[in-house]
Amino acid sequence: MNRAGLVCGLIAVSGIALAAHPPATLLMDGDVLAQSKERILAGDAEILPAFSNLVEQAEAALFSGPFSVMNKTRVPPSGDKHDYMSFSRYWWPDPTKPDGLPYIRRDGETNPESQGSASDRPRLGHMAAGVETLGLAYYFTGDPRYAEKAAELIRIWFLNPATRMNPNLNFAQGVPGLVDGKKSGILDGRLFCRVLDGVVLLEGSAALSDSEEEGLRAWFAQYLKWLKSNEMAQNASNAENNHGTFFDVQIMYIALFTGDVSYAREIAVAAVNKRILVQIEEDGAQPEELARTRSLFYSLFNLDAMFLLARLAEPTGVDLWHAGDSRIRAGLDFMAPYADPVKPWPYPEIRDEGRMQLLQLLLYAEKVYADESYGKWVEKFPEGTAGERERLVVPLMR
Repeated sequence: MNRAGLVCGLIAVSGIALAAHPPATLLMDGDVLAQSKERILAGDAEILPAFSNLVEQAEAALFSGPFSVMNKTRVPPSGDKHDYMSFSRYWWPDPTKPDGLPYIRRDGETNPESQGSASDRPRLGHMAAGVETLGLAYYFTGDPRYAEKAAELIRIWFLNPATRMNPNLNFAQGVPGLVDGKKSGILDGRLFCRVLDGVVLLEGSAALSDSEEEGLRAWFAQYLKWLKSNEMAQNASNAENNHGTFFDVQIMYIALFTGDVSYAREIAVAAVNKRILVQIEEDGAQPEELARTRSLFYSLFNLDAMFLLARLAEPTGVDLWHAGDSRIRAGLDFMAPYADPVKPWPYPEIRDEGRMQLLQLLLYAEKVYADESYGKWVEKFPEGTAGERERLVVPLMR
């Protein structure tokens, strides 16, 4: 279908008013989504490539799954397949040991075994991406097929007694021969936030019943209780790198989703000294991330988490964007010049990661800092980025 046809199809399928209401998404800016929807309906050629790609991805997602923790080929140490289980990606068999145990760390080098059928991590990633994609497609088009498929993915992962995941990450990112689960495994749970933004985007559909939505909130209330009380989770909370930042991202989102705004505010207030000032230096460098073998990737990864923290703090009344002498902005300014593909990255990087993660941060910075100067860095990205999803969910540079 050509782009004009996509727009016509949108209007025909949705049957909704042209004026778009902002959804109450927390990771994605609802006002920007509403603006994008209006631009799509108006046939704005600048945004249609991204919309076209989204629809193609949503059509593919209709045939994805089902994804369930019950599909893994190994049983967790608990003996209960409903428990989530994954393996640390940078740990490998020890070649000096007959059985390879215990595994040894090779930072930045992904062991393919960690992404295999015995691990729930790939399934969680596919499920979360599917719900987010389908939720976005439903919001922009009103096509009930997308909402119904998203609801199916949610039901299977969280609600159906035969297929649901238990609300814990006790066995996340285990290391054979060492530990059944690690504090870094709490990172896997950050993907739940993408699911919940997708759920918000299903508003107005009948795909999830009221009782199912209540069941989903109950699941996340139990998971929030686990995050607050589990020793491994609390160790992740105390980490002074991206592990700690993403811990706050997911616990703040879940607190807001379950209605505990005061707790989310407590996390946001503490983040100034516990996260921002500890992890980002005055010049914007992130020492913990720069020390990694994938220093470019992890610097952007953690900065993305900082942006998400600031977004999540907004409904609690806490301004993290300008906290600590705008240390988050300093972090972006440190990274922004590397949007230029010819500018070499002067820190350890064992493989070429690409710099696309910078695009979303730069696009959003103009809005939050009321500064159009970030546009010069966006212009460094190749023209092919016109079809990237970021063009729909963050402000377009003028």
